[in-house]
Amino acid sequence: MIVSSHPLFGKGIKRLLESRFGEGVNVVGMVASVEEAIAALMTLHPDLVVVDYDDGAVNREEFLARFVESEHRLRVVLLSLKEGGSNAIVYDRRTMAASQVEDWLKEWADQGSALSSIISMGKPIVQRSKFLQMKNNLIHGFGALVFVFIMTAIGLLVLRTDILLPEQASLQAVPIDNLFGLHFRLIAFLFALIVGTILYSVIFFRRKKGDITDAVHITGNTNLEIAWTVVPLITVLAFSFIGSDALAKTLKPDPKPLEVKVTGQQWAWRFEYPDQGIISNELVLPVNKQVVLRLQAVDVIHSFWVPEFRVKQDLVPGQVKILRITPSKVGSYQLMCAEICGQQHAYMVAPVKVETQDEFDNWINVQLNTIPTDPVARGQFWLDRYGCKACHSLDGTKLVGPSFLGLYGRQETFEDGSTAIADEAYIYESIREPGKKIVLGYPNAMPANVAQEMTDEQIQDIIEFIKTLK
Repeated sequence: MIVSSHPLFGKGIKRLLESRFGEGVNVVGMVASVEEAIAALMTLHPDLVVVDYDDGAVNREEFLARFVESEHRLRVVLLSLKEGGSNAIVYDRRTMAASQVEDWLKEWADQGSALSSIISMGKPIVQRSKFLQMKNNLIHGFGALVFVFIMTAIGLLVLRTDILLPEQASLQAVPIDNLFGLHFRLIAFLFALIVGTILYSVIFFRRKKGDITDAVHITGNTNLEIAWTVVPLITVLAFSFIGSDALAKTLKPDPKPLEVKVTGQQWAWRFEYPDQGIISNELVLPVNKQVVLRLQAVDVIHSFWVPEFRVKQDLVPGQVKILRITPSKVGSYQLMCAEICGQQHAYMVAPVKVETQDEFDNWINVQLNTIPTDPVARGQFWLDRYGCKACHSLDGTKLVGPSFLGLYGRQETFEDGSTAIADEAYIYESIREPGKKIVLGYPNAMPANVAQEMTDEQIQDIIEFIKTLK
């Protein structure tokens, strides 16, 4: 009979006895407590009881006290496996006449006992068990590595910058994509390491049907804990260095860049080329020449982002932010606002064109000759350039602000109940001081400084154009 609350101990001793003695041994029971053992002693009458010496759930003293009380011939082994099964305490109980004691001692010394044979086998059996365990560990470790390798390979095939990211269209995109590539590779490996190990365990270490035993309890592994602390730390430091180098490359200035002033407002973009004296609602850049963008917001925070250029910069009211871009590929792209900025945020886009130097120079010449001489046409031109149509329609459609259609000469009713005729003075005042009179039914959404860069002549042109919208 075997006494232990640990199923693995009982199964191991049972296999040991059966492998050594074959059909000559019969394990009549495996019990988990002293009470069960005492009851089994009275009913099963075993000749040998193996007790788990290391099992705190088995009260050895109580068991031995009960053991002494009975008269049935019995041998008890308190077996400890902590030192490979080499330590055991043996108790032999039998009733005999005094004259038989000498013969019993002689029998014990000369023949030994089946029990001593069992104990003598403990260490080699445990050693062999350890060898088999090491072999199994190597097999499963190799199998788990195969899972991790396969999943990593799949991850590397999927997590590629040429698949997941837009095309590169600037020199700044190169170091950024290189950093992304390193991140993707690390992500693929870490995902495979975690998920691959879990999948392997689910397949090969799942609980078998009918198995209600506990798994091996592991309290800790110092080497593993040191490894998973030091390795991630080194990895993070390495990525910090690589990231700093990539950032330095994106910020590296050229001696003679093209300067463009970018203004963002709800919900339009405006681009000014101060050296050329041009204002445009599309961003046109020469290829292979660095551009310094001086970014400012009129009203709320916006964010300048052309995905193909990779770099991105917020526009903050009251501040001028700097962004350097060196376009490297001729083509048409789209600027979008990457910061939620209100009702029509999704439509705050602008065309971006990268052209050869000759094409860019030609575009400059065309723009310089584009400003109309007619005041009405100039007014429409300024409306386009300053993004007024983002909030004011020309066809009567209600947007954030009142429509310009039929505005001139119309009577407007304001929030305070007062009224006024929309004449030249009213329109001029509404552009210069947009919050002074708020039309009933519309929010006070127009930035106070929206016209700070407009000249009075430009405003007068806009008024002349509005007059024509009947």
